[in-house]
Amino acid sequence: MTDDPTAVETTSATRLAILEPDPRRWWSLAVIAVAQLMIVLDASVVVVALPSAQRALNISTADRQWVLSAYTLAFGSLLLLGGRIADYLGRRRIFIVGLIGFGAASALGGLAQDAAMLFGARALQGAFAALMAPASLSLLTTTFTEVRERARAFGIYGAIAGGGAAIGLVLGGTLTQLASWRWTLLINAPIAVAAVLGATRYIKESRVHVRAGYDIPGAVSVTGGFFLLVYGFTTAGTDGWGAPLTLGLLAGAAAALGSFLVIELRSSHPLLPMRVILDRNRGGSFLASLLVGSALLGTFLFLTYFLQETLRYSVLKTGFAFLPFSGGIIVGAGLATKLLPRLGPRALMVIGLCLAAGGLMWFTGLSVHSTYMAHVLPPQLLVSLGMGMTFVPMSSTALVGVDPADAGVASALVNTTQQVGGSLGTALLNTVAASAGVSYLAAHAHAGDALQKAAVHGYTTAFTVSGVLLAAAALAAGVLIRASRHQLQPGAPVSDRTMSGSELLVVAESVVSG
Repeated sequence: MTDDPTAVETTSATRLAILEPDPRRWWSLAVIAVAQLMIVLDASVVVVALPSAQRALNISTADRQWVLSAYTLAFGSLLLLGGRIADYLGRRRIFIVGLIGFGAASALGGLAQDAAMLFGARALQGAFAALMAPASLSLLTTTFTEVRERARAFGIYGAIAGGGAAIGLVLGGTLTQLASWRWTLLINAPIAVAAVLGATRYIKESRVHVRAGYDIPGAVSVTGGFFLLVYGFTTAGTDGWGAPLTLGLLAGAAAALGSFLVIELRSSHPLLPMRVILDRNRGGSFLASLLVGSALLGTFLFLTYFLQETLRYSVLKTGFAFLPFSGGIIVGAGLATKLLPRLGPRALMVIGLCLAAGGLMWFTGLSVHSTYMAHVLPPQLLVSLGMGMTFVPMSSTALVGVDPADAGVASALVNTTQQVGGSLGTALLNTVAASAGVSYLAAHAHAGDALQKAAVHGYTTAFTVSGVLLAAAALAAGVLIRASRHQLQPGAPVSDRTMSGSELLVVAESVVSG
């Protein structure tokens, strides 16, 4: 029982008793869509604003990646726990808590007076986003029970999720140029307030009444392990890979992640059942997803600095310069949708990843004399086309042969691995770029434009590592994935049964990809 008069028991009897759909359901969709847009935007909106924020708060080159990593690390590592909390405590309740916390954290980041305050605010944003994302997906499926309406609702949701990253890049440039980089964060506060008011009026409560436990030790150990790993990568850029602090952090990360595996193997209700990732098809998909996330976020980071610091683009022009990437993703995903039934997931993933790796290697030819049209746009289109071809089969393969009880975890892992991979990869690539730049400057200190050339050398070195990561993803897909095109699960579930918050993540992945 619940003391909320608007609460709805998520049982078959109750759903059958409701003969007329809620007339406020489309307003519910609008509120949920706004929340999802904020989540997606914040993964990219600060990218083009980062150089301005770095100058304003005197953030070091080694630490600048925390502006991105703090958000993606908290979001990715807490996503599974967030879905479980929403299922048990009430999806609307946790959705509103997430909105309030996200808005407050955004305001804190926009008002940040130093780097530590900004990093902390970004981490809080990610943590509250991990509460909102699975809760919003669950609310969609309990609000829209009719098959066609549910398909339309998820189509709108998926379009927002798919276009949010591109909107974020343009919005970040616009706000930074017309006002300040701080407004890329502050703008979330009034939007969150409006969404909270809408949620309290239009969204009904929903929850799961069989509680299986939260697995807090598992969540703490995995989050702590990834934090220590990112911190270790960052420290390596300033102290060196052999420094005692760096080695201590990496050893602590290994110990924490090792303890997470032990906890999951012994827990009666693990956050991540090992059987989900030990299947070779799903394991190949998750490993490829982790490597893709590691390569891509850093790519946006270094292209941003190249466009603004080397080509002298304004922040607004930088945002628009990334728009072709979204177009390539759309074209690639469309091709993958048509080719997947013919080629199967393995061939399509290998082709897409190889194309994207080739595009990243193309970026290694950038110099201080490069131009956007000749040297940035072509490889950008190649990378985006390859990634669009990869995302569709990668998301589909995540559910091959999975037990229905594990469908939620399996689908959520696609998002989780990309987010965690993004935080780890950005930290590693930033360290690689900074170290390469310092080494170049030491060897060419008296050369003309030494500082600019050193910076570009750091970027191209990072692009080389990113290309290797995608090549490794292609190898993992080619070796591990054996699923045929006939084994792939259908894209979006249409049954009337109620699914958990984490389980619904597969719907968003399928809609965005397809």
